[in-house]
Amino acid sequence: MVTGQHDELLDQMLSIFQIKPDNNLQVMQQNQSLAALTSRILNGIDKMLREYRPDVILVQGDTTTVLAATLAAFYNRIAIGHVEAGLRTRDKYQPFPEEINRRLTDQMADYAFAPTETAKRNLLKSGIPKRQIFVTGNTVIDALMQVSSLDKRTTIPDLPPLNDQMILITAHRRENFGRPFINIFNAIKKLALEMRDVSFVYPVHPNPNVCNMAHVMLSKIPNIHLIKPVGYLDFVWLMGRSHIILTDSGGIQEEAPSLHKPVLILRNKTERPEVVKAGGAKLVGIGMTKIYQLVSLLMTDNHLYQQMANISNPYGDGKAAIKIVNILEDLHGQ
Repeated sequence: MVTGQHDELLDQMLSIFQIKPDNNLQVMQQNQSLAALTSRILNGIDKMLREYRPDVILVQGDTTTVLAATLAAFYNRIAIGHVEAGLRTRDKYQPFPEEINRRLTDQMADYAFAPTETAKRNLLKSGIPKRQIFVTGNTVIDALMQVSSLDKRTTIPDLPPLNDQMILITAHRRENFGRPFINIFNAIKKLALEMRDVSFVYPVHPNPNVCNMAHVMLSKIPNIHLIKPVGYLDFVWLMGRSHIILTDSGGIQEEAPSLHKPVLILRNKTERPEVVKAGGAKLVGIGMTKIYQLVSLLMTDNHLYQQMANISNPYGDGKAAIKIVNILEDLHGQ
């Protein structure tokens, strides 16, 4: 079952892995509030759970869908497994609303599948019993390795020929709406104007709070390519083709080390400190000057670049899903 929270971003992913959802709640509405979205998802999933009565539901990550599905399962006394459990910034508004979504989900979950030992320690500190915690790595690395092995991509219609070096950008977080996005886009604009031989590719999130500002500020610069959101297969190709990745996304912080790409994180805090500690990413924040300076440094300092590009991925070996399935089989029987 899918909720339809991001249908336009989900369809190709389902196709790649040959997944056909039995139900789609189709909850999205234009410029809806989080409260309205959460209530629609909660009611829709509650009906599905009452109909199917599963032994366990699995939720992954920290989206509104994750929180609402977890609440629905809790209300129906159905066991909950949280994949990607234990991530923390310890600031309830960064990222917003994901930090609270995952904290609440962890408290209600019966099984916490933590990607790292750091995440496990976070769970223990928040009172989750040790017997409920399993360190498995993250399934996003499983998916990345499967897709990377396909060695192909579909056509990206609005992507022109690229220069030898390309910087990939993803930015969509709610806490970056407004002034933070102005700072980020001004830094990208200055970099692009100074680095005419570098392509800047930005698959722009459809949220109007992101899309409108991006097009107003960046669309007239020839080497900045604002393209529509791409499917997972195409995005993995873009990551592999990139030289540096600028992102406020969580998952990309985990994926990029497996592709040997340095990451500059466009946030003030990250719930994935492992990649920063390992040296594969730097937390640059949302200030124009620092973003500009660190991108410029990485583009000219090959020693620093190689240090960041060649770390061992702390988020797993691509076998997280197998570990989770084995754990659930041991706990619930075949």
